[in-house]
Amino acid sequence: MEEREVTLAEVLDARERRVWIQNELIRKYDCPVISFTMNIAGPVKVTALTVRAFEKGMRMLQKALQEAEITVNKEYRISEHTGYEAFLSVQADAKRVKDICVEIEESIDIGRLFDMDVLGTDGVKLDRKKERSCIVCGREGRYCASRRIHSAAEVASAMHKLLQTHFLQEDEERTAEQAVCAMIEEVCTTPKPGLVDRNNNGSHEDMDIPLFVRSALSLKPYLQTCFRLGYEYRDEPAAMTFPHLRNAGLEAEKTMYEATSGVNTHKGALFHFGLLTGAAGRLWHAEGTYDLTEITDTVSAFTETVLGRELKELKEVHTTGEKLYREYGITGARGEAMEGYPSVREIAMPVFVRALEAGHDRNEAGALALLQLIAGTTDTNMIRRGGKALADEASSKAQALADKEKVSEQDLLDLDEYFIENHLSPGGCADLLAVTYFLYDLTRG
Repeated sequence: MEEREVTLAEVLDARERRVWIQNELIRKYDCPVISFTMNIAGPVKVTALTVRAFEKGMRMLQKALQEAEITVNKEYRISEHTGYEAFLSVQADAKRVKDICVEIEESIDIGRLFDMDVLGTDGVKLDRKKERSCIVCGREGRYCASRRIHSAAEVASAMHKLLQTHFLQEDEERTAEQAVCAMIEEVCTTPKPGLVDRNNNGSHEDMDIPLFVRSALSLKPYLQTCFRLGYEYRDEPAAMTFPHLRNAGLEAEKTMYEATSGVNTHKGALFHFGLLTGAAGRLWHAEGTYDLTEITDTVSAFTETVLGRELKELKEVHTTGEKLYREYGITGARGEAMEGYPSVREIAMPVFVRALEAGHDRNEAGALALLQLIAGTTDTNMIRRGGKALADEASSKAQALADKEKVSEQDLLDLDEYFIENHLSPGGCADLLAVTYFLYDLTRG
């Protein structure tokens, strides 16, 4: 988005245009008019942050009018360098509309930057009952403005900080919620060979969907913490962020075990989503949008040096993953992170997207993506439960099924029965399916 300074002449022209539009709407519909602009100090009126704020204000205004059952005769918008503007002719009492607008302005912190003026059918603007406070010092705004107590630069800086803080916090919470939703969507995807789903509990006697949901919900604060850590350490080398994320993960494990009474539901997912939300925090910018490759490359940058060194210097074996690395050179979840999730980028995501484009719903597309993951990756959880030979045999069966022109639900149910009979559970692949859901939603806004 191009940001440029506006001239005084342009500001005055915009003001004249605003008055003309207001008068025309009153003349045509003989109804009150809402004139919504952003109160932005300084010569640059339009930035990514101000546009996000304007669009949020518009959504809030439209929702409030709908809930109040107020009919909008006409909505007209302007998107210029002098600022984004909206004009709405509404069928309602002007004082009632003004109350709604003031309530919106006072309901959130960035509402301080909303100017939702209401004009009656006589063209006169209705006044606020309560004076607004100064954005810099908190005193009465009119007092500071009339005496020019704060410079334009001070006011502009305070506005920018307000907007950035608001949307950073909003995106932090949104990203954590997307991760939680991805974990819940994964466990609910059905059918999934050997895994907990809506049909059965797979090869697990100590797990079910409610347990997974409790576990996922308990992890939201941890995921928000990882996002903040990624943002806070964004100016440091990426590898320096990993120890902070790891420490947060160790605390999150305790939270998970408390929520599940000691059952390991999401230890692998904790590893992946801590890194992914940390990457989102590091890459955060005003637009709040993300690129898949940038996210996965950032995870690789977080982990490649530290985890690569730890694997090379491995002396004592403490986990199944470390044992399999020593015996077979299998890097498992560590390898996925270090290499930027190739199994998601090259296997699961293409299958998931193609299935959606072919008309499958998300559940069906997810089931097909999982099948390809089982066929195309080495799942350390399957090796732990059944040994390398049986795990390879199961992957071969999945590959034979994935090679079919069309995979039916019954095919997946038959494979599920085989996995359950052999006590196999592709938990690592399930984590990668959750990662696929998350990255798909995150990178598509």
